[in-house]
Amino acid sequence: MSEIQDERYYIADEAICDAFLLVLKEKELDKITVSDVIKRAGIVRSTFYNHYENIPALVTAMEDKTINDIFSLMNTFHPKNDWDICKSYYLTICKYTMTNPFLANLLSSPREDAFFEKVVTMFHQYVKKVTQNTAPSHHNKEELSYMIACTIGSTIGVLHKWAKDNFQTPLETIANLLTQAFISGMLPYIL
Repeated sequence: MSEIQDERYYIADEAICDAFLLVLKEKELDKITVSDVIKRAGIVRSTFYNHYENIPALVTAMEDKTINDIFSLMNTFHPKNDWDICKSYYLTICKYTMTNPFLANLLSSPREDAFFEKVVTMFHQYVKKVTQNTAPSHHNKEELSYMIACTIGSTIGVLHKWAKDNFQTPLETIANLLTQAFISGMLPYIL
């Protein structure tokens, strides 16, 4: 493909994903149709099908993108015994959750099980990688891996409840809770 074709493909794909997110704010996930997405994206049906086989394929792609975004955020976090660094990280995670209608919908919908299965598998790989590359001072790697899994699970649990409650609790409060849990629970296993 030429550079112009690559760019057009990318632009069309972005339009499809953006349109899907806009429609998701108005309709339940299982009620969204290809027609809804193409109308909102301003594209023809064949363009949609050049990118995705159907809505479930688009949902899978959106799940993968969301998971990659989350892992990118996780990889930027270099924890220290510093409240501000930890809180900044959790504020970023909370803002991402709040502003990503796809993630918010997954966290508060019945379909979350399939998404969580995919996420847990990727988190397991992440925990394995982190524990292989980390030498905890007074805890063994197995204990560290369980604590990382605990931190990830509790973070997902908090975000799930927050999304189910339509983000009624202030973002700062959620970030403070997650920061406190990390500093008092996980951090001692790393340092």
